[in-house]
Amino acid sequence: MSELEWMAEQFETHRSHLLAVAYRILGSLGEAEDAVQETWLRYSRADTCDVQNLGGWLTTVISRLCLDMLRSRKSRREESLESHMPDMYESYKDKCDPEHEALLADSVGYALLVVLDKLNPSERVAFVLHDIFALTFTEIAPVVGKSEAATRQLASRARRRVQGTETAPEGDLVRQRKLIEAFLAAARAGDFEKLIAVLDPDVELRDDRRAGALAVTRGARALAEQVSGRIQAAAQIALVNGSIGVIAAPRGRLLYVLKYTIRQGKIAEVDLISDPAAIRRLDLKVLGSVWRY
Repeated sequence: MSELEWMAEQFETHRSHLLAVAYRILGSLGEAEDAVQETWLRYSRADTCDVQNLGGWLTTVISRLCLDMLRSRKSRREESLESHMPDMYESYKDKCDPEHEALLADSVGYALLVVLDKLNPSERVAFVLHDIFALTFTEIAPVVGKSEAATRQLASRARRRVQGTETAPEGDLVRQRKLIEAFLAAARAGDFEKLIAVLDPDVELRDDRRAGALAVTRGARALAEQVSGRIQAAAQIALVNGSIGVIAAPRGRLLYVLKYTIRQGKIAEVDLISDPAAIRRLDLKVLGSVWRY
């Protein structure tokens, strides 16, 4: 076996991990694969005789590449996640192998990808490497080019922006979540009666997807008929302006956000927001405190 063949064999043992790191940092499978390929090229040309932890060395290389890609994306004022993900999805949906499918469907969730897009590049890298992949701040500091203390602050600030401070009392959030989860389950199952049970009789749905004006649906029966069997499977519970809401982002492609108003234990108002400018004005947070690969 030649030296290059041996290096290729060693690299393959880390490929899945590297792709996972790059995908979570970049939010794009196509860009993540490009970063993995560039990492291989750099590894194949480097003198790694003194490297004792190849996995750590490769993770550092790909993380720096991803940070540069995020900064380049921002400097070119490229469109954000909700705009650039559709092209990625269309390009890759027919040729994703099972490993890619598992990566896309894992426990991190697509809602988190949407929220991560609100972070600056250094915050995103620090958060992903520490909170998702459990790297130490000593390991992350050289990647983002800051001191260990500054890196810790980066990750902490990112965590606050991702998780947020719950503005509603915990008990209220629990009740809201149960109600919205019941609504989603009934809508997905097409259970008309259960939908009616969670809706205020005078509920109002405002949908901005129609060009020119809001489409308004009034009344529990009318809304139930409209949403029954039609809620996206990828719709995930999230915090929207401090209350329980929903982010619909299949494969990371942001389609819309659902914002609810609850009165007397029933859903009284629903705002379906799909306009990117309006979504950017929302305070979106994910629920939960731990995401691990």
